[in-house]
Amino acid sequence: MATQRPQRSPKLDKRQVVGTALRLLNETGLDGLTLRAIAKELDVQAPALYWHFKNKQELLDEMATEMYRRMAEDAAVAPGDGWRERLLATGRGLRAALLSYRDGAKVFSGSRFTGTLHAVEMERTLTLFTEEGFTLAQAVRATSTTYLYTIGFVTEEQGVQPLPGERREGYDVRERARRMADFPLSAAAGAEIFEDYGRHFEEGLALLIAGIAARYGVD
Repeated sequence: MATQRPQRSPKLDKRQVVGTALRLLNETGLDGLTLRAIAKELDVQAPALYWHFKNKQELLDEMATEMYRRMAEDAAVAPGDGWRERLLATGRGLRAALLSYRDGAKVFSGSRFTGTLHAVEMERTLTLFTEEGFTLAQAVRATSTTYLYTIGFVTEEQGVQPLPGERREGYDVRERARRMADFPLSAAAGAEIFEDYGRHFEEGLALLIAGIAARYGVD
């Protein structure tokens, strides 16, 4: 016997589901974000969501796409920027966007963008890099490495501070230093690992850009 497909809810559309999911993400985190919880918030039965998303991964793909869409709308990339400025702007913009959602980096990482909106900015960036002396392969490596650095950094940052101003229990730097008193350098390193994330991100980004310039010989 064929399985009856759930009836379409006339008041439900994909953007509404995604917007609700992103809002709930800040309350529940990724582990607590379920299709059932989203359906309850929307006052529909869970099967109604399957008209738009076959599974949670499809929902995450669309959530990541919406996050990118919002980030692109707020992007502060100047037309006259060089490749260094472009990497700084995109790295900072991505970090800011991810930090505005609990587990934002986890949602973004590994998700597949739907549509081709992201290709617009990608094409502009690759054009800029190749015009400034990078080969296409070098341009891809430079931009993707910066992207991966940012995703990884924010993943670790949100493991300690799920949202700005919020800190998980167990990440007291002074307590860590007391427990590691027999390892003075490692104890002192705690402040360089688990505090002042903004400054540390900027320094890592500067190191990365300097390394790209040195590696590819691009001034």
